[in-house]
Amino acid sequence: MEGQKRRSDCPITLSLDIFGDKWTLLILRDFIFFDNRHFNQLVSIESISTNILTDRLNRLLAHGIIKKEVDSNNRSAYLYSLTKKGLDLVPIVMDIYRWGANYTERNNSEKDFKKKIDSEYDKTVEEIKNRLITTHNIVYK
Repeated sequence: MEGQKRRSDCPITLSLDIFGDKWTLLILRDFIFFDNRHFNQLVSIESISTNILTDRLNRLLAHGIIKKEVDSNNRSAYLYSLTKKGLDLVPIVMDIYRWGANYTERNNSEKDFKKKIDSEYDKTVEEIKNRLITTHNIVYK
């Protein structure tokens, strides 16, 4: 991936090239909010096709945002987990959620959760990150 020609050296452009498309953000949403970590769980996201899901997971793997390992409970399945780099995306995904909950019409934001992130944003982000550190076995240094 590093061998590809960059169209810009802007950090925002470079970041969006990695995780800025609709499908990648929805995959990250499912890791963060719903703990969907198997391919079959992720394929149900908003009717994502398997080839797009595979492409986006491979991009996240190549950039060290997620890791892939054999599921210890089902040796024929893989389990995807966030890494420290992926964990650092939690506030970004939370900000997108908060913006959408506040500014899009007829959204399905959960009222109690929206109230919590509006009043205790930093605490909520830390709670989510701490849960993910445990469930995704993230080594955070």
